[in-house]
Amino acid sequence: MPTPVETGGRFTFADWEETPVGPQGATPRLAHARVTNAFTGGVEAAGTSCAYTIAYDGENTGSYSGMELVAGSVDGRKGSFVLEERGTFDAGGTVCRFEVVPGSGTGDLVGLTGSGGFTYRHGDTSVGYAFTYTLS
Repeated sequence: MPTPVETGGRFTFADWEETPVGPQGATPRLAHARVTNAFTGGVEAAGTSCAYTIAYDGENTGSYSGMELVAGSVDGRKGSFVLEERGTFDAGGTVCRFEVVPGSGTGDLVGLTGSGGFTYRHGDTSVGYAFTYTLS
């Protein structure tokens, strides 16, 4: 059995495009968001593709889930994989946990499994992440 590897780094986000879903003006309400992230550190990816569904239970509070396609490298191994993400947010920031979608690894990342997370504070220009993974 492979030994888990702990890695980390930082990411920045751009191109946040949020679109309301269904009735607006009251809570709860739903939205979809498309986001691009750029990872540095253990995960290197110049521009990921993210799709989130957001449930607002207040003006600045709620939860979200989504998928992120990461194409680049993990500790120098090139390929792509998909992260499934779940998080909560409030006026102060966001807490997220993510997990590699089984079977999504390509290239040198075939067999990748793992999970991690991050905490974002509003106003930060980059976000630290932690990722623990194995390659079989």
